[in-house]
Amino acid sequence: MPIDAFIFGGRRSTTVPLVTEAQDWVQGVYMAATMGSETTAAAGGQQGVVRRDPFAMLPFTGYNMSDYFQHWLSLGKKLQASGAKLPKIYTTNWFRKGEDGKFVWPGYGENMRVLKWMIDRIEGKATGTQHVFGISPSYEELNWQGLPFSAEQFDQVISIDKKAWQKELELHHELFQQLEHRLPAELKATKAQIEQKLAA
Repeated sequence: MPIDAFIFGGRRSTTVPLVTEAQDWVQGVYMAATMGSETTAAAGGQQGVVRRDPFAMLPFTGYNMSDYFQHWLSLGKKLQASGAKLPKIYTTNWFRKGEDGKFVWPGYGENMRVLKWMIDRIEGKATGTQHVFGISPSYEELNWQGLPFSAEQFDQVISIDKKAWQKELELHHELFQQLEHRLPAELKATKAQIEQKLAA
């Protein structure tokens, strides 16, 4: 069974765009490795705290998480060496909130609009918009038929706030410090590249 894409999702009320396609395999591994979700009332402890959950696999990985990252990186190299087409890697965030504290994106069945854009990207039918972390859709690239969702609303769920991302990368640094033992150098290099782009 050919795999065209991997999709990883976190729950963030700010910062993380609705959907991002990694520019390459290593960046995709970085995006999945640093994924996090804000705690909710369903979880014990303080609400709204970002809990890192690399690849959404932290509770299920029975060995060193840095080795798990290396497994994904090595898989990419192996596929490239064989001449195989690498699957695209996406991250999603359906949970951005507006100033009123309410979710901006309607979610549920409307998520198919984003999935359709991913398929268009895979099939070479959508260009996307480049930003410091990867590629996201422009407003015009999504099918809005039957959904009154303005360009201004879309900007609220897709926009990149550089200052917020500089703080986000500080949290990535904390994660990498915890996983320093055998942490792949490629992930440190990717983080440095993103920091340079944000500083430009």
